[in-house]
Amino acid sequence: MLAKQLSIFLENKSGRLTEVTEVLGNAGINLSAMSIADNSDFGILRCIVSDPDKAYKVLKEAHFAVKITDVIGFSCPNTSGSLAVVLKYLSDNGVFIEYMYSFANGNSATVIIRPTDLESCDRILEEKKIDLLAASDLYKL
Repeated sequence: MLAKQLSIFLENKSGRLTEVTEVLGNAGINLSAMSIADNSDFGILRCIVSDPDKAYKVLKEAHFAVKITDVIGFSCPNTSGSLAVVLKYLSDNGVFIEYMYSFANGNSATVIIRPTDLESCDRILEEKKIDLLAASDLYKL
């Protein structure tokens, strides 16, 4: 099950993350999950939001460089080794993960991945009975 993720390119300067969150907040868009990767010149804010299409529009209007990417979300037990089991299913079948972010809440962990082959990844996770998360569930975490 695919979900839409925003990737927002930010200059490495004070206040840029604040500006993004203000634009989204003023538009009534909730951030469900996010991750920031950076280098010396810029950062990439990857996030799951309550309304990705509206978020894309308001961020573009505010002159942010943003794109929408498909990702896959799943849930696994928040126990030692459970993520390794899922990732082994994928690596054993040649699925490469470009990036991943996750968070745990109680007995469960939510994982968001960007594989190079979305269709194969989705199929393998379904075959292995991994708890895939619908986009609508991710958007309202």
